[in-house]
Amino acid sequence: MKNVQDYIRTIVDFPHEGIMFRDVTTLFADPRGFRMAIDQMLHPYAGINIDKVVGLEARGFILGGAIAHQLSVGFVPIRKKGKLPGTTISQDYKLEYGEAIVEIHDDAIKEGEKVLVVDDLLATGGTAEAGIKLIHRLGGEIVSCAFIIDLPELGGRKKLEDMGMDVHALCAFDGL
Repeated sequence: MKNVQDYIRTIVDFPHEGIMFRDVTTLFADPRGFRMAIDQMLHPYAGINIDKVVGLEARGFILGGAIAHQLSVGFVPIRKKGKLPGTTISQDYKLEYGEAIVEIHDDAIKEGEKVLVVDDLLATGGTAEAGIKLIHRLGGEIVSCAFIIDLPELGGRKKLEDMGMDVHALCAFDGL
C-alpha cells in the first residue's frame, strides 16, 4: 500500500542547481493520494475547535480549501504582496534565496478565532513565520501548523516550535 511520500516526485536541480524540488502536484493529481493527504492532515484536529483554515500561497490554497471544506469552516488565503483586492496588512520575510512580502485582508480573522495554518512544504519556515505574525496581529489564535512535507535540515520546524507553534508534517525528506 502506498503512503503519501510515494506520490511525491523529486525534480533535481529545480529551481536552482543543487536543489531537490519536492513536487506535490503528482500527489494532487492522484485521487487516492490527494484524499489520503487531506485525511491524514485532518486527523490530528478531530474534535478540536477550529474557526478558520489559513492557506499559504500557493499550494497551501489547494490543501487549505479542501481541509476547510472537510472541517466546515472558513478559508483565508495569505498571498504575495499586491494580489488581494481589499485592505490588507503585510509582513516581510526572508526566503531561501531572497526576500518577499505576504499579505492578508485586515478583516479576514477576528479576535480570538482559532486558526489552522496549512501549506505543502516546511523548509526554512520563513513563509509560515510571516503568516503566523499576520494572524497574531489580527488577534487570531493558532491551533497548529500542518504541512505535507518537512525538510528538517533547513530548520523550519524548529523555528516554528521555538515560536510556540504545534507543527505536524506527513513526511520528511533529507537534503535540500
